[in-house]
Amino acid sequence: AAGGGGRPPGPDSSLEPYVQTRIFKIIVIGDSNVGKTCLTFRFCGGTFPDRTEATIGVDFREKTVEIEGERIKVQVWDTAGQERFRKSMVEHYYRNVHAVVFVYDVTKMASFTNLKMWLEECNGHAVPPLVPRVLVGNKCDLKDLIQVPSSVALKFADAHNMLLFETSAKDPKESQNVDAIFMCLACRLKAQRSLLCRDLEGRPGQARRLEPPHDASGKASCPC
Repeated sequence: AAGGGGRPPGPDSSLEPYVQTRIFKIIVIGDSNVGKTCLTFRFCGGTFPDRTEATIGVDFREKTVEIEGERIKVQVWDTAGQERFRKSMVEHYYRNVHAVVFVYDVTKMASFTNLKMWLEECNGHAVPPLVPRVLVGNKCDLKDLIQVPSSVALKFADAHNMLLFETSAKDPKESQNVDAIFMCLACRLKAQRSLLCRDLEGRPGQARRLEPPHDASGKASCPC
């Protein structure tokens, strides 16, 4: 008999089908001290950091979530708001991005006004129009200090085809709202890619756009 030299397959050698976990890269941009790092901490770790230092360059955190039976890794990239820390990293930051979160501080009108600059930077790095973008007003727990009315933020969001979320990374009661920001994007990205695949199979070179759902108030309503 020919000697193959191999051992008969044991119980541990059976191979289960390997499923590649998809990774969605979501970048968070906005002025310094608007709470970008705290938002990523709240989503990825479920807590508000006791203290944070200014982000230098680029940092990212990730969280694996399950959507309709599929495990998806949400990778949230956090960047410094100061130009001197960002200059050398900005090209890498925008590369292969799947979604963009624009953050402002509801208690600082300047951080809202500066969103125009952040939009220009995003567009200047050729982020495709189909990449979903959302607007987040942070620090809503500071009700007596609010400078940016919801109506003004909603008008800006509508003008730029973005969903609007108002939340607080600090307030534990708002943690579900913080989760909704990133889960809504993950759901939308998953659906968008499913539609894209189906369209490409049926009509090569064409794809449909997935429009964001809204509730009666005009604010974001998660497709999940």
